[in-house]
Amino acid sequence: QVQLVESGGGLVQAGGSLRLSCAASGRAFSSLSMGWFRRAPGKEREFVAAFSRSDGTTYYGDSVKGRFTFSRDNSKNTVYLQMNSLKPEDTAVYYCAADPYGRSIWNQYNYAYWGQGTQVTVSS
Repeated sequence: QVQLVESGGGLVQAGGSLRLSCAASGRAFSSLSMGWFRRAPGKEREFVAAFSRSDGTTYYGDSVKGRFTFSRDNSKNTVYLQMNSLKPEDTAVYYCAADPYGRSIWNQYNYAYWGQGTQVTVSS
Protein backbone atom coordinates (compact mmCIF):
# COMPACT_ATOMS: atom_id res chain seq x y z
CA GLN A 1 0.00 0.00 0.00
CA VAL A 2 2.93 2.30 0.77
CA GLN A 3 6.24 2.11 -1.04
CA LEU A 4 9.34 3.70 0.45
CA VAL A 5 12.54 4.37 -1.49
CA GLU A 6 15.64 5.47 0.38
CA SER A 7 18.78 7.13 -0.91
CA GLY A 8 21.77 9.11 0.29
CA GLY A 9 23.81 6.53 2.14
CA GLY A 10 27.53 6.22 1.66
CA LEU A 11 30.96 6.50 3.21
CA VAL A 12 31.90 9.53 5.26
CA GLN A 13 34.70 10.43 7.67
CA ALA A 14 34.07 10.93 11.36
CA GLY A 15 32.82 14.45 11.99
CA GLY A 16 31.31 14.70 8.54
CA SER A 17 27.72 14.96 7.39
CA LEU A 18 25.31 12.97 5.28
CA ARG A 19 21.68 13.48 4.24
CA LEU A 20 19.34 10.54 3.77
CA SER A 21 16.12 10.77 1.76
CA CYS A 22 13.00 8.63 1.81
CA ALA A 23 10.37 9.07 -0.89
CA ALA A 24 6.89 7.69 -0.18
CA SER A 25 4.22 6.70 -2.67
CA GLY A 26 0.89 4.86 -2.73
CA ARG A 27 -0.68 6.60 0.25
CA ALA A 28 -1.51 10.13 1.34
CA PHE A 29 1.77 11.39 2.76
CA SER A 30 0.10 13.61 5.34
CA SER A 31 -1.67 10.61 6.87
CA LEU A 32 1.58 8.83 7.76
CA SER A 33 3.81 8.81 10.77
CA MET A 34 7.33 8.51 9.41
CA GLY A 35 10.36 7.11 11.18
CA TRP A 36 14.02 6.32 10.77
CA PHE A 37 15.61 3.24 12.33
CA ARG A 38 19.06 1.73 12.03
CA ARG A 39 20.68 -1.65 12.51
CA ALA A 40 24.38 -1.97 13.21
CA PRO A 41 26.16 -5.31 12.81
CA GLY A 42 25.40 -7.60 15.74
CA LYS A 43 22.84 -5.22 17.25
CA GLU A 44 19.09 -4.91 17.36
CA ARG A 45 17.32 -2.36 15.23
CA GLU A 46 17.44 1.02 16.97
CA PHE A 47 15.09 3.99 16.90
CA VAL A 48 16.72 7.07 15.38
CA ALA A 49 14.05 9.70 14.71
CA ALA A 50 10.39 9.98 13.77
CA PHE A 51 7.52 12.34 13.15
CA SER A 52 4.27 11.42 14.86
CA ARG A 53 1.09 12.40 13.05
CA SER A 54 -0.79 11.88 16.32
CA ASP A 55 0.80 14.80 18.15
CA GLY A 56 2.59 16.56 15.31
CA THR A 57 5.93 16.22 17.07
CA THR A 58 9.35 15.05 15.96
CA TYR A 59 11.27 12.75 18.31
CA TYR A 60 14.91 11.64 18.42
CA GLY A 61 16.78 8.78 19.98
CA ASP A 62 19.20 9.75 22.73
CA SER A 63 22.25 8.66 20.76
CA VAL A 64 21.55 11.09 17.89
CA LYS A 65 19.86 13.99 19.66
CA GLY A 66 21.55 17.27 18.81
CA ARG A 67 23.34 15.78 15.79
CA PHE A 68 20.58 14.49 13.52
CA THR A 69 17.62 16.44 12.15
CA PHE A 70 14.39 14.98 10.75
CA SER A 71 12.53 17.04 8.15
CA ARG A 72 9.74 16.72 5.59
CA ASP A 73 8.96 18.08 2.17
CA ASN A 74 5.25 17.48 1.70
CA SER A 75 5.31 18.66 -1.91
CA LYS A 76 7.71 15.83 -2.74
CA ASN A 77 6.27 13.21 -0.36
CA THR A 78 9.76 12.90 1.04
CA VAL A 79 11.34 12.85 4.47
CA TYR A 80 14.98 13.52 5.21
CA LEU A 81 17.49 12.70 7.89
CA GLN A 82 20.31 15.23 8.09
CA MET A 83 23.19 13.61 9.95
CA ASN A 84 25.94 15.85 11.30
CA SER A 85 28.97 15.22 13.49
CA LEU A 86 28.93 11.59 12.46
CA LYS A 87 30.71 9.03 14.60
CA PRO A 88 31.97 5.53 13.77
CA GLU A 89 29.24 4.12 16.01
CA ASP A 90 26.67 5.62 13.63
CA THR A 91 27.73 3.02 11.07
CA ALA A 92 24.62 0.99 10.25
CA VAL A 93 21.98 0.22 7.68
CA TYR A 94 19.38 2.97 7.97
CA TYR A 95 15.72 2.21 7.29
CA CYS A 96 12.79 4.47 6.57
CA ALA A 97 9.41 3.30 7.90
CA ALA A 98 5.78 4.43 7.77
CA ASP A 99 2.75 3.91 9.99
CA PRO A 100 -0.68 4.87 8.61
CA TYR A 101 -2.47 4.32 11.92
CA GLY A 102 -0.89 6.92 14.20
CA ARG A 103 0.48 4.44 16.73
CA SER A 104 3.43 5.01 19.05
CA ILE A 105 6.45 6.00 16.98
CA TRP A 106 8.84 4.43 19.48
CA ASN A 107 7.82 0.84 18.73
CA GLN A 108 9.31 -0.50 15.51
CA TYR A 109 6.55 -3.09 15.25
CA ASN A 110 3.95 -0.35 14.82
CA TYR A 111 5.37 0.52 11.41
CA ALA A 112 3.60 -1.37 8.64
CA TYR A 113 5.90 -0.33 5.79
CA TRP A 114 9.67 -0.27 5.45
CA GLY A 115 12.18 0.85 2.89
CA GLN A 116 14.99 -1.29 1.57
CA GLY A 117 17.63 0.30 3.77
CA THR A 118 20.71 2.30 2.89
CA GLN A 119 24.21 1.72 4.22
CA VAL A 120 25.96 4.47 6.16
CA THR A 121 29.60 3.89 6.98
CA VAL A 122 31.58 6.33 9.12
CA SER A 123 35.34 5.93 9.10
CA SER A 124 37.56 6.98 11.99
